[in-house]
Amino acid sequence: MRKKKVRAFTLIEMLVVLAIISILILLFVPNLMKEKGTVQKTGQTAVVKVVESQAQMYELDHTSTATLNELMANNMITQKQAENYDEYYKQNKQENRTVPD
Repeated sequence: MRKKKVRAFTLIEMLVVLAIISILILLFVPNLMKEKGTVQKTGQTAVVKVVESQAQMYELDHTSTATLNELMANNMITQKQAENYDEYYKQNKQENRTVPD
């Protein structure tokens, strides 16, 4: 009886494939980390716009200037949004806040 030869990848071929995959991972992971920071910054900017638009709506309904505490008391923003708003302006000191504490 003759044995059938089973065709399979050799060890060298497997190592080459693993090396190529490793190189691709090394190229893409740093770019993904940069994108994560960009996405977080965009999210913070969106929160700032929401808080400022809620402050404008508050000022249209009331005669006083809106503060973060008043917006939270009227359920116009959440505590998390107020914290993100504060964090944004701590990181970007050159910009002027439109909603006081």
